[in-house]
Amino acid sequence: TGVGDRSSTSNGAAGGPRRPSLRLGRSACTKRWRPVCRLEQRTSEGAITGQWLLAEGNPQPGVLALIAAYTAGEDAAAVEAALGRRPAGGYRVAVRAPDGVPVVIANDPLLYDGTPMPTLYWLVAPDLRSRVSRLESEGGVRRAEAGVDPGELIASHERYAAERDRILAAGHAGHSGPRPSGGVGGTRRGVKCLHAHLAWHLAGGEDPVGLLVAGWLGIDTALYVVDEEHAEQRMEPGSRPG
Repeated sequence: TGVGDRSSTSNGAAGGPRRPSLRLGRSACTKRWRPVCRLEQRTSEGAITGQWLLAEGNPQPGVLALIAAYTAGEDAAAVEAALGRRPAGGYRVAVRAPDGVPVVIANDPLLYDGTPMPTLYWLVAPDLRSRVSRLESEGGVRRAEAGVDPGELIASHERYAAERDRILAAGHAGHSGPRPSGGVGGTRRGVKCLHAHLAWHLAGGEDPVGLLVAGWLGIDTALYVVDEEHAEQRMEPGSRPG
């Protein structure tokens, strides 16, 4: 699937529930780091219960976020369950909820059979997908296109395409077949898919439409964390998902 291995730990009790380990991630979109912690309590039956808490106040620069770490198999199962099918190409989890559940995946620019994949970032969280779909059904695509500066929108499409091209060049050197084209959602102009715009926004992309959609839906982007491995690879031009 292209999902990297991640360690996990158990609670130490025989037959007890498995508890994800903790790993570091970056608070989405804010370009700042936000602390997240898990408070745990063992019940009289020996089970572990817990709650994820965000620290109060504004995020402070240099503070890392702790999120639950899923194994590669758990990531794959969560993504397949959310989409209702197995993805046809490689991918890497790009954004997670504080409990570690995948929210956005970064797709390889080519599917396993070589078909171009123009959508680099996919929104997989069922609740967010449903809310965005409802927004689209109410005319959200037209509203979004009318609500952003045309020049900024074109520039965002160009940035998206450039990021995808870097990944393609590094991961598929010498590829001479069909290539993915267009920007967000596979289009060069206008707005095609609000899901794709929101996904890129959550993954740290400079997307005016994604920012607009997050505001309309009242989404607190600081609640989501960019996966540490994905953040590191985004900083290296040409990194390939997985």
